[in-house]
Amino acid sequence: MTEKEEIISKFDPNAPGTSGNLFGLPFNNDNAELIIIPVPWEVTVSYSAGTADGPEAILEASAQVDLFVKDIPDAWKLGISMLPISPAFKRENEKYRDLAARYIQWLEENNEDWISDELKVIPATVNNICEKLNIYVKSQTMKQLERGKMVGLLGGDHSTPLGLISALSEKYDNFGILQIDAHADLRKAYEDFTYSHASIMYNAMEIQQISKLIQVGIRDFCEEEAEYIKASNGRVVTFYDEDLKSALLEGYTWENICKNIITHLPEYVYISFDIDGLDPKLCPNTGTPVPGGLEYYQVMYLFKQVVKSGRKIIGFDLNEVSPGEDEWDANVGARILYQMSNLMAVSQGRLALTV
Repeated sequence: MTEKEEIISKFDPNAPGTSGNLFGLPFNNDNAELIIIPVPWEVTVSYSAGTADGPEAILEASAQVDLFVKDIPDAWKLGISMLPISPAFKRENEKYRDLAARYIQWLEENNEDWISDELKVIPATVNNICEKLNIYVKSQTMKQLERGKMVGLLGGDHSTPLGLISALSEKYDNFGILQIDAHADLRKAYEDFTYSHASIMYNAMEIQQISKLIQVGIRDFCEEEAEYIKASNGRVVTFYDEDLKSALLEGYTWENICKNIITHLPEYVYISFDIDGLDPKLCPNTGTPVPGGLEYYQVMYLFKQVVKSGRKIIGFDLNEVSPGEDEWDANVGARILYQMSNLMAVSQGRLALTV
């Protein structure tokens, strides 16, 4: 009996889980098959802050997630573990967030008299530390991939997964991104920050190995982004939330809409999930909520259909979960994280889907 088999034989998935572990599971970073990289970072957020608290809040809320999944009965046996959340990481986030906030305030005031040598260097300073973050995330990802682990990322704001996506581009020559989001995130260096949360997909599309970006639920975007999508020659395909709702009202089924979405995806798929892609009732404390959005089970159905189509999920991120004063957002986020982890494993043949 292997170490993992012994752990499984001694664990009761119906009882309270292991304190301090993600989902209460009895696994660690050595014997888990999927590693979650927490990135408590929100330096460039341009509206409400709080997403840096997302990883810790989701870790805490995950203890309340029941482990049984009716169509993936052995889901909990996969082994999911999260790397430690460094207090130093959070301190650095607060330091540079304060700097970025000062610069953003100056931009919003549009008061040239405010400009100073100190203000002028803020974008370069923030860009430098965010580039170091990307290098850190890429390094952590490469380390886990070399160990044969699957990797997911838990932010923080939506700028955080660029290092993970970059690492995957060194392993896969051709893959697509399936983005669930209220925002297109295709702005170039938004607010003068190269690695802004609003620029994540612009930066990702600079990676040549990414052949497709499929966006679902988009309902807040600027003219620059609309022009970028039009000029992409089909490399970016956007399913706007308004159009999705119109199709449903006109009698199209969600099944048919999902089939259409999936036809645009290549064999290998990376999922980027900004929680504000959901209806705000499911994430009321997220940084930039927008009316409209998808339901929880609509998104899970889409992900499941991606897996059933034979496509392989090679990585994922979940971002913009801001806990607020209660556990609701983190509760929803924890369930999304568990489902994404399980479906990624199914797509890679490490778990079986029974339906």
